[in-house]
Amino acid sequence: MDKDLENLQKLAQDVEKENKKYFATLKKRTPKNLDVVMQELHDKEFERTDCLTCGNCCKTTSPIFTDKDIERISKHLRMKVRDFTNQYLERDSDDFMVLKSAPCTFLDERDNTCFIYDVRPKACAEYPHTNRRKFIQLTDLTVKNTEVCPATYRIVEELKKRIPLQSNKKVRRSSREKKS
Repeated sequence: MDKDLENLQKLAQDVEKENKKYFATLKKRTPKNLDVVMQELHDKEFERTDCLTCGNCCKTTSPIFTDKDIERISKHLRMKVRDFTNQYLERDSDDFMVLKSAPCTFLDERDNTCFIYDVRPKACAEYPHTNRRKFIQLTDLTVKNTEVCPATYRIVEELKKRIPLQSNKKVRRSSREKKS
């Protein structure tokens, strides 16, 4: 199990305010290379992270199921779309289709594998979304994901080191500098 997982929620909550402020400032002045940096951080993190040792995302949250996801998974399970939807899904408060229960119905908790891995929802395939283009549009989701995914937490912490935000405080010049 990921050593950060035990304390992840507390770690993420301790820096949540800082992360929201960081990303709010980053949105105002988004570096042109942000997507490249995020891709590098994502790739580096997932060279050392094995999701099968964690599975926390599958144990605690539900992906959004698109109509295409529902059709693909229903076909794979040899179910009618309506039957699949009635058995496994519900509409959430944002009007998205999500799983009725957690952990995920399709998760094998013995080894954190997925029964429908080859046809899993797009949201699962792209999770934790830290390597997506136009990453700046996903910062709110990323802050939430730091409480669920140890890799996301580490990526955000590394991003803050890699692209530190400069304070906009005015620097007082000494009288000598003013005369020069």
